[in-house]
Amino acid sequence: MQTGTPASLYRALTKAIAYGAGLVVLLWFLLETVSALLLLLLAMVLAIVINSAVVWLEGKGMRRGWACAAIFTTILLVVGLLGWLIVPTISEQVRLLIQNLPAYADQLARNVASWFSDNPELSKDIRQEGLQLSQWLPNIPDTLMRIGNYSLSIISTIIIFIFFVSMVVYAVTNPRPLLEIYFSLFRPAKRDKAQRALVNTSNMLVGWIRSDLIGGGIEAVTTTIFLTLMNVPGAFVWGALTFFAELIPRVGFYIMSIPPVLVALSIDPMKALWVGVYFIILDEIMADFVLPRLRASTMHIHPVSILFIFLALSSVFGLLGAIMAAPVAAIIKAYYEEFWAPHAKEDSSLQQRIDNVIYRKDT
Repeated sequence: MQTGTPASLYRALTKAIAYGAGLVVLLWFLLETVSALLLLLLAMVLAIVINSAVVWLEGKGMRRGWACAAIFTTILLVVGLLGWLIVPTISEQVRLLIQNLPAYADQLARNVASWFSDNPELSKDIRQEGLQLSQWLPNIPDTLMRIGNYSLSIISTIIIFIFFVSMVVYAVTNPRPLLEIYFSLFRPAKRDKAQRALVNTSNMLVGWIRSDLIGGGIEAVTTTIFLTLMNVPGAFVWGALTFFAELIPRVGFYIMSIPPVLVALSIDPMKALWVGVYFIILDEIMADFVLPRLRASTMHIHPVSILFIFLALSSVFGLLGAIMAAPVAAIIKAYYEEFWAPHAKEDSSLQQRIDNVIYRKDT
């Protein structure tokens, strides 16, 4: 009995150390691959959204293979058309901007110096600073050429993007093996709930895209009208860019605002200032008020939940976290309602309790 106790203790200790080491390795692996896991989750989310369009075409009598080809071809054509319209315009306006920057700097220095006409010495210093800036600005093209040093990073990003697109395509064209893996993660008694949770997640994700498309349409119309009134060239092109930029959180603001600001700056610095102010106000209104309410109505999720998850994920994971905020909110809600909410005891006085809290009643 005494000889067996140390042996069993040794085996228990060895097993505990092995489990602990395995847990550490697993956590390390998850930490190192968190970006890849988020990309995989994003690919599955996009596959679910695109699958809804494919299923709609299948309902019209089209075979799945042809339906997938039609959807992906449409996406490719839209992106290609947008790039064909925007890239040449941006390149030309950037060239004009760089060419006119010395004159803008000199004019800005003159305007600021005029504010201090009562102080000739200060006014002279400001004009000299503007002249020095004008002499420095023509070197900007040389600075921009140094971006080529980051070519290796760009190539890596392109390769990752190709893998990401491939995951989406394969998931849409042949989803059955992935769904078999998904259901194998649940016991047979839980698979009905897993099915309902995934279907509800899919419905909410489609609602998420619908809300972003509605929000993007609102932004596109208002942007086109504003830029037309401001006489900024390519107003319809920038409106279309705004429509698609809304689908990209955080970075979308820069995508939709920088090109028209550069175009306006190549015409008049004051006009560029007003265009920049417009996009800042538009982004604040849409991101903080309009879109949360749209998503709440299409996804049936409270705006506070979406905003909190957006802040949390974007703080931890950056851009990927911001993109995944709404889908993660949908996933949490769907699986909570199926696997956790049914176990909560019903409370017939729940609404009365809520009213008591809102209106500060003790009883």
